[in-house]
Amino acid sequence: MKCANLEDLFLHQLRDAYHAEKQLVKALPKMAKSASSDELRSAFEQHLEETRRQVERLESVFEEINQKAKGTTCEAMEGLIEEGKEIIDMDGEDAVRDAGLIAAAQKVEHYEIATYGCLRTWAQQMGHNHVADLLNQTLNEEKATDEKLNALAEQAINQEAQAAS
Repeated sequence: MKCANLEDLFLHQLRDAYHAEKQLVKALPKMAKSASSDELRSAFEQHLEETRRQVERLESVFEEINQKAKGTTCEAMEGLIEEGKEIIDMDGEDAVRDAGLIAAAQKVEHYEIATYGCLRTWAQQMGHNHVADLLNQTLNEEKATDEKLNALAEQAINQEAQAAS
């Protein structure tokens, strides 16, 4: 892959994000199904719907910059999803698995926060203001999801996991 300029890097990372989000659309139902906490299951289901909208938003971004919406393999997301699968397959207490699912999901959110923060900043720098606004919407959603997961962990699930020991 050749990245001669910021526009090339932006497009490559945009395609990486697109592939990552499409992978998440497939992974989130499995995470929701394996969550024992109703609140956690609901959070995963809500984020699935949000992720579907984020995929559509990325397709709008591609259209706006006159590029075909296609993904480039996101190896980082593949690895993070694999870690999530390991948690799903763990034997043990439900609350402990839920705590692990939150940790796996927060790793994904932190990766996405970094990705969308860079993409938004680059779009602004290149004068793609509407694209930057679209990417900022997704960035804010990812931050809100991370905060929601953190609250679920701190308010109940981590204590339940500790009590299971």
